[in-house]
Amino acid sequence: MNSFKKYILIIGGFISLALGSIGIILPILPTTPFFLLSAYCFIRSSDTLYHWLIHHRIFGSYIYHYLEHRAVKKSAKIVALSMLWPSLLLSMYLVNKTLISILLIIIGAAVTTHILTLKTFQEPQ
Repeated sequence: MNSFKKYILIIGGFISLALGSIGIILPILPTTPFFLLSAYCFIRSSDTLYHWLIHHRIFGSYIYHYLEHRAVKKSAKIVALSMLWPSLLLSMYLVNKTLISILLIIIGAAVTTHILTLKTFQEPQ
């Protein structure tokens, strides 16, 4: 791989990682797709960065379980939904526009459906 492509992938990986991290707090940004894009970029550009990503203490296991098992832990689903709806409701209250509220409800329903349809990762016993 030429070095230009490698550095573009590394930069893209860090940008998507930053957006995914912001998505943890802001319900409008999808966290999982950005983290998966980071993993995609890093695995094609740097084994070291990919290893760092999937072993990261905060979101490493989340990414690893999704990549390996296409599943997330039950606790991750609970945290995601418990952060999603209060922040959407707060946004609706602060903006106080009917059209935006409807859009946020549709987005929230779609995200909730996606989260609930993901397989739940069970730790091996």
